[in-house]
Amino acid sequence: MLSHKLHTAIGRRSDLLDGDTNALRLVDGAGDGVPGVFIDTFADRWLVSTRSNGLNPEVRQWIESQGNTCYWKRLDQHEKESPTHIAGPAQEESFIARESGVNYRIDFQAGYSQGIFLDQRLNRQRVHKFSSPGKTILNTFAYTGAFSACAALAGATTTTLDLSQVYLDWARDNFRANDLDPADHYFCKGDTFHWLKRFSRQGRKFDGVILDPPTFSRDDKGKVFRVEKDYAHLVALTHACLAPDGWILCCTNCRKLDPRDFARAVRQGTPGKKLTTLDMPEEYTGEPYLKSVWVHGQ
Repeated sequence: MLSHKLHTAIGRRSDLLDGDTNALRLVDGAGDGVPGVFIDTFADRWLVSTRSNGLNPEVRQWIESQGNTCYWKRLDQHEKESPTHIAGPAQEESFIARESGVNYRIDFQAGYSQGIFLDQRLNRQRVHKFSSPGKTILNTFAYTGAFSACAALAGATTTTLDLSQVYLDWARDNFRANDLDPADHYFCKGDTFHWLKRFSRQGRKFDGVILDPPTFSRDDKGKVFRVEKDYAHLVALTHACLAPDGWILCCTNCRKLDPRDFARAVRQGTPGKKLTTLDMPEEYTGEPYLKSVWVHGQ
């Protein structure tokens, strides 16, 4: 029965939930025997996502019986609809969820994305590990600045870069949620390609850079970026702004891009550097769509 599979999947994640982490993928579709159903928890509020236009009645009945606040979202990159309240008390205000000891503001009313991409859990831990006082970290395509908060908590000085002022303000909220003063860090509004070229002209170098661009984007001049064609160029621009012993976290969730081709693009943009890969977190038992390549050293 589906209800049994849901219980089993959630029980399998129980060891990952503790005082430091209450935001986590609980059910990962086919990998947990529940094809097409994905459940994330954010401080005991659930977000269930499906690729179908509705929720299986048995799954919905089970969710309603759990008593948690729950919202449902249809996974559609073209429509990008906001989640719909389906069970438990409604969550009209933003709230704080926690992952690996870091606080993040979550908002079920904010549109298609709720404030953090949980599949980056291990990468965020590693960014924290590789950051320290005196280091400078650049977070490009930063969204709500989750990587920036991790680096700043480790003592690094961060630069958070995004096209959206709304998300930059959200990033500042995430800093405040962790007792960090945003005034001690930098927040840049604009196009990543423009800023990387500007940093290079200025001779500005960073000890670490996070590159997690959208699969497809178009700048204000109409120039198109496609991960599968243009990632090597993006990495090369970044490499020009990297300190000699610095690192780059290169990510993409482009399903059309083979992991070997992605690593080849990263290598093309960072000649002479050491590359290592990082698998997705253990709670993601289905398709390993997120590809992460770390660039290190000379």
